[in-house]
Amino acid sequence: MRILAIETSCDETAAAIVEDHNYQPVVISNIVASQMEVHAETGGVIPNIAARLHTENLPRVLKEVTKSGRLTYDAVAVTAGPGLVGCLLIGMSAAKTIAMARNLPFFAINHLEGHIYSAWLSGEKPELPALIVIVSGGHTELILMERHGYYQHLGRTRDDAAGEAFDKVARLLELGYPGGPILSELATHGKDNAFDLPIGLNENDSLEFSFSGLKGAVSHLVQKLPQPLARHTKADIAASFQKTVSETIKKKMLRAMHSYPGIQTVCLVGGVAANKHLRHTLEQAVHQDHPQTRFIVPPFEYCTDNAAMIGAAAVFHHLFGRPDSWSRVEADPNLSL
Repeated sequence: MRILAIETSCDETAAAIVEDHNYQPVVISNIVASQMEVHAETGGVIPNIAARLHTENLPRVLKEVTKSGRLTYDAVAVTAGPGLVGCLLIGMSAAKTIAMARNLPFFAINHLEGHIYSAWLSGEKPELPALIVIVSGGHTELILMERHGYYQHLGRTRDDAAGEAFDKVARLLELGYPGGPILSELATHGKDNAFDLPIGLNENDSLEFSFSGLKGAVSHLVQKLPQPLARHTKADIAASFQKTVSETIKKKMLRAMHSYPGIQTVCLVGGVAANKHLRHTLEQAVHQDHPQTRFIVPPFEYCTDNAAMIGAAAVFHHLFGRPDSWSRVEADPNLSL
């Protein structure tokens, strides 16, 4: 089965062709058109502008991913939610039209499930049960995946997601947009023990996350320091903040592993999984505390929003489920996993 996948949940216009090779998704073609430069002018994503740019970019992206029609496919998949509703509608309308016109199977995919299955694009095959650590701009969650298509939420953020906190702290430090990658690069020049910052919901048995207190602590710290902040001071704040986020996620991850013995694989996925400090912190923790457990993180290009992960999830919907009815599925900005 070869699947054409489309992703337009936020500000990346993406399409991919993914094929099933012995229960392992393989990427045949993958194209992402970024809107970053446009949204950098406003310091964040403007939903109606993002939707308009998807309308402009998607025909070109589809042409490129199919090599101007030379690559064939047997089914169509698309992100149905969660995301910005106007953006989701662009991808959904295109996918439905293609599926209807060509009479092809249609798969409506949850964006978070796409992130989960990005771990299967690592070149390795995660063994189940797996602990999935989703860290992105809109989500920070711990999910127990015992078998394909079944997910148990162990903990999630009660307020800001980790990626959102990165962007907000970057804004406090006046680093520009997108803030997360800029802050992470600056942190490499700072001391991560320069400032003592709080870990939210640090009770012994809590698997929930909270980053609003951390963001508030950074805001208070910035206000009381001499202005304007020197670059080395900003670097120290960035490093201390990044370390605190990583330690927070590490503690919750290890608690989940202790609470649910038998986990074979830990998968770190989502846009913030591209953060090298977070990758290293979690991988080291897993190897030290649970040396028999595998740690898998996707290649960088499959961490941030892309269509290959949507195609990977659709491969397993094909293998273990059934197609959706394109006439009954609608875009859902609040779609739950």
